[in-house]
Formats: sequence, structure tokens, C-alpha cells
Amino acid sequence: MNQQIHKHDYFKKFDFDGGEAVIDRLYRFTMDLCWTDIPDNVQQRIKNLFLDLIGVLASGRETPVSLIMRDFVLTQFGATSACKSRLLLDGHPVSPAGASLFAGMTIDSIDAHDGHYLAKGHVGCACFSALLAYADDLQITDGGLLLTCLAIGYEIGTRAGRIINESSETTSQYHSSGTWVAIACTAMGARLMKLDKASFQHALAIAEYHAPRSPVMKVAHHPTMLKDASGWGAMAGVSAAYLARAGFTGAPVIMVESKHLQSYWFDVGINWEILNQYIKPHPVCRWTQDPIEAVSKVLADRSIDSRDIVAIVVETFEEATLLSQEIPQNTEQAQYNITFPLAVMLARGKVGAFEVTDQSIFSDPEIRRLTNLIDMRVNEKFNALFPQERWAKVLITLSSGEVLESPPTKARGEPDTMLSDTELRAKFHNLALIRFSHQECDTIIRHVKNLGTDIDNWLTLRSLLG
Repeated sequence: MNQQIHKHDYFKKFDFDGGEAVIDRLYRFTMDLCWTDIPDNVQQRIKNLFLDLIGVLASGRETPVSLIMRDFVLTQFGATSACKSRLLLDGHPVSPAGASLFAGMTIDSIDAHDGHYLAKGHVGCACFSALLAYADDLQITDGGLLLTCLAIGYEIGTRAGRIINESSETTSQYHSSGTWVAIACTAMGARLMKLDKASFQHALAIAEYHAPRSPVMKVAHHPTMLKDASGWGAMAGVSAAYLARAGFTGAPVIMVESKHLQSYWFDVGINWEILNQYIKPHPVCRWTQDPIEAVSKVLADRSIDSRDIVAIVVETFEEATLLSQEIPQNTEQAQYNITFPLAVMLARGKVGAFEVTDQSIFSDPEIRRLTNLIDMRVNEKFNALFPQERWAKVLITLSSGEVLESPPTKARGEPDTMLSDTELRAKFHNLALIRFSHQECDTIIRHVKNLGTDIDNWLTLRSLLG
């Protein structure tokens, strides 16, 4: 029989002794950080992440999710003369909260954005969306300041994600990115609004409290348009900043001020979590990237006619095997899938935005045949390494009886296997050409590179984004 918990016992968990000092440290980091304070390698990574997110945004702009969210935000999140942002790649005026919701959902509609393996989710999607909403409304012209705020968002968001996924109070359920990234979104707003320390504390607390608590494994098992709740996390975070500026209260901040969680914040501004983000080579769930890379290694060593394949075994960690293994009917099901992208890689040699959005791919007989051949298995060694490391290997049996086996493989784009600048630009072009011309893509790349320099021209770059 379960022992009944007294209503006051829950609150005894939260010992806020020393919390004020942590808030002070986080406030000073958020308000005082300058672009020139950020190490050169971190600056370069933040620019690469920014460019990557623009590409994902462009590729998602015509997805059903984005089209639905555009109409929803236009009718439900109207702008006022005193508070106005613009829908990215559209231009219509809406509220900052609405603009961040739309952009977050649009980016999230193509699962090609960055993430962090211990946060178990994605920082950049929501932070980028919130940042550009603030930039419009607050009329920010300094690209270096915006990148500084994005760095702040990554540092706070990653630590918040780790807390949600590692703290005993919350680890019983796998939460979406929107759950923990909201406080990162509100911190960026606090910087740009120049909130005082008390308002900053309230802003974080409001975002923490109002953020969605989405059970993300529901979407892993049953893929739909819900995705990772990044748009709703961005909206909650942006709303919290404006509420705090108006005097709304919410302190304390549990995930910052709780005594047993304070150590997560001690190295902020010292150890840069930006460098620990991964960048996906392919627009599908991160857990599918390792098997795709394993297939790529086999294909690099041996040319295969997919019609000669009679059996496929994939070994990886358990969470990956829980992704959908069904023939997809739509892009959401294609992206949150473990077997379909592997079949596409074997049949077509690549997995790009077209391959996870076009109905002709979903109905291709050979891809369907290969999808149904794949046998997913849990490898206990790989399982023990998750989430710090993610591995997979594949065994492909041909009609001749020959078995082709990949080595244990982890995806490219991890912090220690990061894509080169050339590969990142190629990925950007592949995604962004859905929306932009080759010349426009090159112009965007150039302007992102120039942010935070003497030839920074943020407003020109913003005009290219609609």
C-alpha cells in the first residue's frame, strides 16, 4: 500500500538556501555578457547554429504544420501599435508571442535542427524563434547583440534541459524541449528589455511555471504535428518576459534556486555548452541518425543494388527502437521513424527534406519493401552508453547470402564528429533552396558570417527573412 503524502511534504523538497546568489550569478551573466567576451570558437559555432536554423526554417515554411500555424497565429495573436513582430518568411505583423510560436513550430516541423545529448532535446529552435520576435518588437539593430543573446539562450537552455532530465523530481517522464527551453527564451528577453534583477527572477519563474509539460514519448510512439513543443516553449518564454516587465510575479525559480540544483549553474560563462550541441546531417529524429550513418558506411565501402537486399538487422539503444516502424503516411510519421529513413538511404542514397515530405517517397514500392525488412534490436552495450553516447550498427544480407556489416557507428555532427563548414553550408543550401535562390542563400551565408563584426548588417539579413 502506498503511503499517503501530506500536502506540505512536497514543498519540503525545495530548499532555496543560497538561491539568491545563484540568481545573482545568472543575472550578471545574462546582462553583462558581450560578444567580444565569447571565445572565438564559440562565436563560430553560434554563427553556424544560427545559419543552420535559418535553413531548417526555410525548409519547413510550406509544411502543413507551418501553414496551419500561420493562419492560427494571424487570427489569435494580433499585433498592436505598441507591440509588434513579423512572421518569418511571411511578413504579416503579429504579437511577439505569436511570432515565436509560429517560427518555433515551423522549424520544428522539419526535424533537422540542433540538439544536446544530455538535455535530450533542442535548444536552438525555440531560442532562435523567440530572439527574432524580440528583435522585431524591440527594434534591435545590432547583430552581435542578438548572437550574444542566442549564446545566453543556449547556455541557460542546455542546463535547464539537463536539470529536467536528470533531476529526481522530473525524470519519471521524458519531457519535450518546450518544457525546459522556455526559461532560456525569457532570459534573452530580459537582456534585451534590460529588466532589473527582481524582474529577471520573476520572468524565469513565470516561464518555468507556464511552460508545457509535454510527454514527448507520446509523439515518438504516435507521430503527429505536436512534435517537440518548441513553439509553445518559445511562446511561454516570450510571454513571461513581457509579463515580468509589466510587474507580474512568479519567484522563486525552482530549477535555479533549489539547493540541490544550484551546481548546474556554477560554470555558466566558463564551460560553453554551445560547443556540446550536435547538428543533424539529416532531417529526422536524432535517434535515427546513427543507423543512417552506419548504412552510409556500408554504402561507401560497397555499391549495392537495394533490390538484392533480403534482410536488414539494426542494433542500437532501446529508445531508438521505440520510434515508429510503420510505413509513413505524412511527414511527421516519416521524421519520427526509425526504419523508413534507413530504407530511403538504401534505396536513394540520401535522406533530405524532399525524402521526408514528398508523398511519392512514402508510396515507393521498393522503399516500402525495405522498410518492412528491417529488424530493430536492442544492443545492451549501446544501451548502457545512452544518452552520453549513441551508437548503432547494421547487418545487411544480400540475395547471394553475403552479409555486409558496419562497424559500431555514431552519427556525424556530434561535438567530436562535427560537420565541417563546407558540409554545413551544403546542408544549408539543400534545405534553404526550397525557399531561396542560390544567390539569396549565398547572401544569407555572407550576412550571418558578418554578424558581430564591423560590417554587421542585421537589418538587411532580417529583410531577407521576410
